[in-house]
Amino acid sequence: MKLMIKAPAKINLTLDVLHKRPDGYHEVEMIMTTVDLADRLELEELRKDEIRIISHNRFVPDDSRNLAYQAAKLLKERYGIQKGVSIQIDKVIPVAAGLAGGSSDAAAALKGLNQLWNLGLSLDELAEIGSEIGSDVSFCVYGGTALATGRGEKIEHLPAPPNCWVVLAKPTIGVSTGEVYKNLKLDRMKRPDTRAMIEAIKESNYEKMCRNMGNVLESVTLNAHPEVALIKEQMIRFGADAVLMSGSGPTVFGLIRHDSRMHRVYNCLRGFCDQVYAVRMLGDGDQVD
Repeated sequence: MKLMIKAPAKINLTLDVLHKRPDGYHEVEMIMTTVDLADRLELEELRKDEIRIISHNRFVPDDSRNLAYQAAKLLKERYGIQKGVSIQIDKVIPVAAGLAGGSSDAAAALKGLNQLWNLGLSLDELAEIGSEIGSDVSFCVYGGTALATGRGEKIEHLPAPPNCWVVLAKPTIGVSTGEVYKNLKLDRMKRPDTRAMIEAIKESNYEKMCRNMGNVLESVTLNAHPEVALIKEQMIRFGADAVLMSGSGPTVFGLIRHDSRMHRVYNCLRGFCDQVYAVRMLGDGDQVD
């Protein structure tokens, strides 16, 4: 039996870091939404009891470092599954980009294996399992739009944001999330207004949403990587309505309402950045599959 499932990327409309926790993680408060840029996973049962990861992207590990592998291993151990599975990942989301590509692959693997192995688990149960794999996996299980708190695993669902284009641009560098958090100065940050963003989404107020975007991790990544700051400056100059770095970076995204302006921003960015995408927000979780 074969099964195909999509694993969409996410962007952060807000990202705030409140404090460092005793367990070493940071307490965060962030609003995330999925966009129509997605990896595709093909799951196939194997006769041999093994987990096999297949990817043609040299930056995607094919062993236990892969989060989709970890998802399959966790389900096998927890529910006594003595079957093998091949997970082929058609990678579209840039790697190490602040778009939760690996976490989304893990979430897609959880949902796909739930069907393949007839486990009958609810999304809430899958999200709880996903929290053991990575901080963004719980959100990626649900998709859509949500406020994430704790270390990112506590999810409060929100309505779809006002519809618009999202232009994403990733420079040819990777950023270590751990290094970004390590260099974050909690006492020197301009914090986003998370509540105002929630209001903007609930009111479907595009201008208010644009005004209240913010990401405290920009203070680290933009200083360490001038090329990220340059992309942000160029995107603003070319006419995006609001521009922000997603996650720990280095991907920068711009929100744009009008088709003609989206094409202008997209084409201008393509002049000096290889990985540029123009996509829509998925908005509701039920649109993801």
